[in-house]
Amino acid sequence: MCLYGNFVPGSRTIDKSMTNNSNPKTHDSLFKWLISAFTQEFFAHYFPHVKIGKYRFIDKEFISKYEALKESLKGDLFLILEVEINGVLQEVAIQIEHQSQRKDIAERLFEYLCYVWLLKKKPVWSIVIYTDDAVWRKPVTDEFYYAFSAKQTQQYFHFDVIKIKNEKSSDLIKQHSLLCKLLALKANDTGSNPETLIYEIYQAVDQLKGKLEDDRLLLINQWVDSYKKIPVQRFKQIKQEFNMEYIEATITEHIRNQAFREGEAKGEARGEARGEVRGEAKGEAKGTLKGQLLLCQQLYQQGLLSEDKYKSMAESLNQQLRALQRSKPGND
Repeated sequence: MCLYGNFVPGSRTIDKSMTNNSNPKTHDSLFKWLISAFTQEFFAHYFPHVKIGKYRFIDKEFISKYEALKESLKGDLFLILEVEINGVLQEVAIQIEHQSQRKDIAERLFEYLCYVWLLKKKPVWSIVIYTDDAVWRKPVTDEFYYAFSAKQTQQYFHFDVIKIKNEKSSDLIKQHSLLCKLLALKANDTGSNPETLIYEIYQAVDQLKGKLEDDRLLLINQWVDSYKKIPVQRFKQIKQEFNMEYIEATITEHIRNQAFREGEAKGEARGEARGEVRGEAKGEAKGTLKGQLLLCQQLYQQGLLSEDKYKSMAESLNQQLRALQRSKPGND
């Protein structure tokens, strides 16, 4: 069985002082990272009737099989897993789209259905997940007309549709699942206090600190920072209240070690030393992202991260770093 998840980023303008303004691919990478880190929770929330057992990521096998598709795949982000579903080991593919209002989504999903079926020749389950902020006036299509026959006439490929914005933040934040609490920051937050949502998330993290793996802690740090809707200064105060600074402290130490060992990031070091000077904040942010990449690499080398999770995390951080490098100093 193969599963596609199609993610379309939000388009609503938010004050830059309240959230990171990175490109759509960066946000999609965060969703890819989220599903990689909370795979069991993802299925449990959206498909509680489907029992998920063991699973492993096989993206590399898919890309290797379809070498000729590399150009076509450049614009897509996806996860492909081998999953035990209801006691049977099957193939699952989660495709992540980054283009808003894409009209050919159904056709694209059908194309991937064919590719994944050819890879393992097993039934394919397709799902499209919309994460944009648009309010739907009418349901979007959940089928694609692909064939006909004299007996059956028109034949359709059907897929499941999930719309994050159709979920209420007030409902998600009450769930025990940490994945649901994180999704609350992207759901319909009408009537919800954005500061309270962050408090609820960090309270849950605080209760699980001894049980959360490093990759999940790094994801939570990136996710909340990207989708917060409160001023940066207030956000920093909340993090201090819950002692969330320890994650950044670990990353900062790796940054310093990296700089001294390899003699790199001199500009970033100056920015860190003079963080109050306009223009140096970019150097500090750049150095932090490099430190997070280094930490991920070391966790992977130490066997604390699987290869698939490492690749997913590194992809998200690299895209944020490239977006920062392309930005102009005056826009930081």
